[in-house]
Amino acid sequence: MKPAPFQYRAPTVLDEALALLEQSGPDAKVLAGGQSLIPILNMRLSSPQYLVDINRVAGLDYIEGRKDYLAIGAITRQRSVERSEIVRRRHPLLVEVIQKIGHMQIRNRGTIAGSIAHADPAAELPALLLCLDGEVVARSRSGERVIGAGHLFTDHLTTALEAGEIITEVRFPWLTPQAGWSCVEFARRAGDYALAGAIAVVIPAPQRTCQSARISYFGIAPTPVRGHEIERMLAGTTLDEATLQAAARMAESLVDGEFNDIHATTTYRRALVAEATRRALSTAWHKP
Repeated sequence: MKPAPFQYRAPTVLDEALALLEQSGPDAKVLAGGQSLIPILNMRLSSPQYLVDINRVAGLDYIEGRKDYLAIGAITRQRSVERSEIVRRRHPLLVEVIQKIGHMQIRNRGTIAGSIAHADPAAELPALLLCLDGEVVARSRSGERVIGAGHLFTDHLTTALEAGEIITEVRFPWLTPQAGWSCVEFARRAGDYALAGAIAVVIPAPQRTCQSARISYFGIAPTPVRGHEIERMLAGTTLDEATLQAAARMAESLVDGEFNDIHATTTYRRALVAEATRRALSTAWHKP
């Protein structure tokens, strides 16, 4: 199939792009990398009247290390972030997560912001943003606002972005030097969307107990899921095998009972998320 007819616009400045979106309202879609949008248009799952291509907009392609976080512009390609020297040196978890996204050809065009705005529940980057308490900068004609990851993802393929808003920047907080981290996912084939996955960050205390832990999940519910109860349970422990098994059992309850499709039953996803939890936490604990 091919897309339904639409009007194509390619502004060169951000204000022009925002004006077009305001005029078009909900009948417009933003094109950045297009790795999610174009297939959806081809299958006519979405039929916007206007397509606003922001690839020519100046000032949206950057990777900047700031005091508290890594800032990534809206049209920065995933592959550029994956190969960036500052990202490889200061945010290796982000590199590991990006390398699990599709195939290199996908990452050559796909953008960080586009993946997060698309909000596919099986995608890795939304779960990473949630795990790190990251945030996005959203711009519209009426101004700019910062949205934390905990408030950004609201439902399946749905975010808190309003009509006329676009993500202009994504912010990933830095990891502390002593942090251990891991991303584990299960998919039918390499490059496929994950049936279930977990991202974990563990910070050990000087006496070699867990000072704090973060863990988030993808592929198990309509949105990425943060394992807050698991995090609280892990604090002060040594992440021995019994603790890891307890965390795995807790993770099973986070799987949405409606996630039961041709790729995996709910029961199978629960088994996968339990194992992903155990592996991710174990790897993160032993990494420092």
